[in-house]
Amino acid sequence: MGKYIGSRCRLCRREGEKLFLKGTRCATYRCAFDRRSYAPGQHGEGRRAKLSNYGLQLREKQKVKRMYGLYEKQFRNYFQEANRGKGVTGEVLLQFLERRLDNVIFRLGFCTSRRQARQLVGHGFVFVNDHSVNIPSFQVKPNDEIAIQFKKKGKQNVDDNIKLSKDRAIPEWLEADHAHYKAKIKRLPERKDIGAPINEQLIVELYSR
Repeated sequence: MGKYIGSRCRLCRREGEKLFLKGTRCATYRCAFDRRSYAPGQHGEGRRAKLSNYGLQLREKQKVKRMYGLYEKQFRNYFQEANRGKGVTGEVLLQFLERRLDNVIFRLGFCTSRRQARQLVGHGFVFVNDHSVNIPSFQVKPNDEIAIQFKKKGKQNVDDNIKLSKDRAIPEWLEADHAHYKAKIKRLPERKDIGAPINEQLIVELYSR
């Protein structure tokens, strides 16, 4: 699967709910989902067909995969690793997704979307324990210290993002210091820390077929 270059609002419409893929735009009148909440395509405005069990499982997997901006192979690898580990598979899977560095930067309010956070990480602005990390999938650990260090550009964009994200609550497992562009991982994320409506059991059932 190549890079998706289509409309991200189309993905929200396909899943039937906002995935907040375009940051603060999703909370304004410009959000395409609010204007056209039906599925995209020629027959999208018609009546939605009742989904089978498999259809429900598939849609839930696609929703979470698109929410975190992953390809199918990446997502399946996370599931297989969660399935091999200890604990409830679905919750461990979500924990892996939440611990991604790009997601952490988004959750901390330094960016307004995960896609934007991935770009910030990829451009080498993010440091973990004083080491530059440009891999968005990097898994953070408890007590890791995160810092954003700017080059010639970037500071104004992050300042703007912090202002735009000020009303978004920071999860309890993270500690942010926006004034100094720093943060700390207090503990591993728990199921209650994920505010999005996700039914991870459907994903487990899909991959266990």
